[in-house]
Amino acid sequence: MNYPPKHHQDDNINHMIDVIKTYPLATLISVKDNVPLITHLPLIYEDGKLIGHIDIFNPQAKLLKDNNDVTLIFAGPECYISPSVYSTTQLPTWNYIKVHLKGKVRAIESKEALKQSLITMTEFLEAPDHKYILEPDNPRLDKNLGYIEMFEIEITNWEGKFKLSQDKKPSDTKAAREELVRANQESIRLFLDKVFE
Repeated sequence: MNYPPKHHQDDNINHMIDVIKTYPLATLISVKDNVPLITHLPLIYEDGKLIGHIDIFNPQAKLLKDNNDVTLIFAGPECYISPSVYSTTQLPTWNYIKVHLKGKVRAIESKEALKQSLITMTEFLEAPDHKYILEPDNPRLDKNLGYIEMFEIEITNWEGKFKLSQDKKPSDTKAAREELVRANQESIRLFLDKVFE
């Protein structure tokens, strides 16, 4: 059985890559002795693989090698959709964009590759304004290379879960999309004002 329903799945890999590139903070899950280890960290997509870096003191670092299996979740925007936004009678729901991936992970041992990867990731995350450039001769960068491990994940399975009221009439789907944009902008502001008052 497919779940969520087919109209809430998106098999277009380019759409999923767009989610990964726009929301690169992944939930990375490994399992050891039936216990999940979970870390949140940015990953960069490159030619069917994901590149990342992890602190050597993170217990999950030991599992990010040897062709081990990993599961990843990338989260796009999400929000509650009130029936009040629709022109037709509906029930309350939650709309979201998620990408679930499975893959095989291997460690990249080269410190030179790690250094270049950190520079490349910073360049990607600084786009489009590039207000900061991580220079190769940055002494702090060299000092910290010993505390970071690099890994790459070969993606073996893609699942796009795009629940965006696609099963409603076009005007209601559009209204839900507008609510997703509005609610995300508003909820971020309200949350930050509350937490950091």
